[in-house]
Amino acid sequence: MADKVDFKVAHLKITDHLILGITQDKLKKGVEDFKYLNLRCKPMMSWQLVASAIMSGSVDAAFILAPTAMDLYHSGLKAKLVLFSHKSGSVLIKNKSANIETIDDFKGKVVLIPYQLSVHNMLLHKLCSESGIEPGAGKDVLLEVMAPGQMIEALQFDEEGEIAGFIVAEPIASQSVAMGYGEEFSLSKDIWPEHPCCVLMVRDEMLEKHPDAVHEFTESLVKSGKFIGKSPTTAARIGAEFLNQKPEVIKRVLTEPADRITTANLLPVLEDLGTIQDYMHDKMGIMQEKIDIEKFVNLQFAQAAKAT
Repeated sequence: MADKVDFKVAHLKITDHLILGITQDKLKKGVEDFKYLNLRCKPMMSWQLVASAIMSGSVDAAFILAPTAMDLYHSGLKAKLVLFSHKSGSVLIKNKSANIETIDDFKGKVVLIPYQLSVHNMLLHKLCSESGIEPGAGKDVLLEVMAPGQMIEALQFDEEGEIAGFIVAEPIASQSVAMGYGEEFSLSKDIWPEHPCCVLMVRDEMLEKHPDAVHEFTESLVKSGKFIGKSPTTAARIGAEFLNQKPEVIKRVLTEPADRITTANLLPVLEDLGTIQDYMHDKMGIMQEKIDIEKFVNLQFAQAAKAT
């Protein structure tokens, strides 16, 4: 057998990427053993760093925001979307210092988003637009891009209540509640049920030269996703270590409610990706050109892994 390939994967320390943490834990404990790859997890501090890593080739794959993946593909990145990493899982948090009661109270204030080309931005736009509120520069609600890991501190030092809140992945949302700085305003699943958000994107070179490694990795991730749903308490303990969080925070994310975030059905849904692209291009105007979703997605590995 040929030597195992080093498979470098960029990710953030968020629950959206917990399937990676479960797979890493299985390898560490000897529950699984990869024949074709050595998994090298590369945690990053921001979405910009994740995007730069896969664009430059310093990693072979990335857990990345679906709209960002589309944009990188449009920009010429030779890579494909291989798997969804979760569904739902984000929260619009209101700042306890900002006296927010209704969506109208967001007017004139700042909402923090993790990245412009994110489903978070889309969901906030959808929620606001349905109430006749326009988010954006010079409009009703100002937007500021901030790395997820910095958002709680931003609320902590916002004594004047200028920040209405933020929309972000778990466990940052639940952590802000536990620390007393934020309160839940809306779960993302209640804005768009079972929406995609983060995806696994793999560079073409890896797909073409090492398909066995990609299959092995994808199959493990699919199993990890199903494990989280069946064993949330154990998954929370593993997740606490992977995400450097308290187990009770991760368990809350995985169980209250049970569909706050789901990982059992990770087969990419092309129609949902089309919905994201159409909304961000047609209604928000932040996607310059549309891509061919069918060429952007490689379903081969998810289907072989029996993803549903």
